Amino acid sequence: MNDTFKRVVLLCLVFVAAFFSVHVFRAWRGGYPIFGLKPKAETSQFSPEHATLQTEPAIDPSKVTGLIRQNDEMIDLVDRVTPAVVSIDTQILKKERVLDPFRGQIFERDRVTPGLGSGVIVSEEGHIITNHHVIEGHQKIRVTLHDGRSLPAVLVNSDKLLDIAVLRIKSSQEGERFSALKFADSDQVRVGQLAIAVGNPYGLGESVTVGHISGRDRSLSDGQRDLFQTDAAINPGNSGGPLLNHLGEIIAINASIYSEDRENPGFQGIGFSIPSNEVKRTMEYILKKGRPVHGYLGLEARDLNNYFRSVFNYRGQGVVVWGVTPGSPADAAGLKPYDIITAYRGEGVQSTKGFIGRVQRSEVGSEAIISIWRGNNSLNLTSVVGEANPYRVVEKIPESGRLASDDAILHTIGISVRNLPTTRVRGGVLVTQVKPDSLGAKVGIRPNDFLLEINGARIRSDKDFYLRLVAASAVRPTEIRVYRGNASQLVVIPAIPRTKGPTN
Repeated sequence: MNDTFKRVVLLCLVFVAAFFSVHVFRAWRGGYPIFGLKPKAETSQFSPEHATLQTEPAIDPSKVTGLIRQNDEMIDLVDRVTPAVVSIDTQILKKERVLDPFRGQIFERDRVTPGLGSGVIVSEEGHIITNHHVIEGHQKIRVTLHDGRSLPAVLVNSDKLLDIAVLRIKSSQEGERFSALKFADSDQVRVGQLAIAVGNPYGLGESVTVGHISGRDRSLSDGQRDLFQTDAAINPGNSGGPLLNHLGEIIAINASIYSEDRENPGFQGIGFSIPSNEVKRTMEYILKKGRPVHGYLGLEARDLNNYFRSVFNYRGQGVVVWGVTPGSPADAAGLKPYDIITAYRGEGVQSTKGFIGRVQRSEVGSEAIISIWRGNNSLNLTSVVGEANPYRVVEKIPESGRLASDDAILHTIGISVRNLPTTRVRGGVLVTQVKPDSLGAKVGIRPNDFLLEINGARIRSDKDFYLRLVAASAVRPTEIRVYRGNASQLVVIPAIPRTKGPTN
């Protein structure tokens, strides 16, 4: 045997001896069999232990009678209000873009997705308040009541501006009256008062969280103001549920939460709710007129910039009046183009969106003091807030005057246009002729007016204008933005529905 072979055999023997020693030691310590030998005998046995539990509360109940009463009253309050809070399940139709791998093209298709939210019954007949964004684009709405029943619901109407929707449920039990909650006067709500949020977060069912009103007159954007801020926990699914006071009255409708994580939003101590007075007013309009009603002054405004400030020699805040609709409340109040609106109802004006939003939320028929800057002078004008109706018409077309063909519709409207030179502005057309006694003449369109938009969309060419004018006028009133001189205004041409048969 050479030396190398001897070393290999020696190493193998050392390895086997070490392995055997480790195995025997671990088996002996763990009580396991050692190559079939008898295991180590069990040396420890369980011995019962004695524990003395407390039989008395931490404090004498007689010393916390106020807390006991508060606890019992909260339980009673929750029992009374939860039957009026519902869970809302929707099927929402959404558009999704899909890539066709065979043709290499992107196309859109409809996709039905489930939606979830909360609501509160506010009438014994089964009217429910929730958020507009909860039911927007819905195909189907079902409401789950406190007793577990699932009933279909119909949308009466909604107000996208306020983010409020009114639903109605009907029971199969004739004459059934539903448990409803009362609206409180939100003008009386104060920072620091108790706030109770009830809703259906994450689809878990009725959940109650308690906090306080931590702020008033909050805003998430220039178009929405006067929200309540609360630290009562509000999570996804709480939208549309009520925020209640200590009497179980609705002081607001929960609308949104503040979260820096947009993909997975969650409660961070800041929630926003729509005050009940605004909700109640909008609901009453929807039930009475079938639609929301917003305030209207009849003017177009622009944000102030450095150019305007230098031209008007004005350094403060406000918005510039860019145009005034003839016969509108703003016209009656004496507002003129190039006035600078500095305050509305005593509150300063910062931006056009904020100002228009406040006008839209004003009560129709109420007086509004408008502070303006005109020619280095400050003035206060008084206007009566009108009703903003997107379907304002000069006159209605009688049934006998309905036309059938596209040519007949264009003849009745009586407007001729041509394309603008490319050196002027992008889009829009120039009015070349307006027939006397036509609808175009009656709404105030004149030759040499520039028509910029139709139903809010920029006009690209004369063909585009005629095509969309005919398509829109056949089914609804048509809004046209007219630019004349240094001002623009909206005119509305009434609908001219087609009839099934030909007309003379």
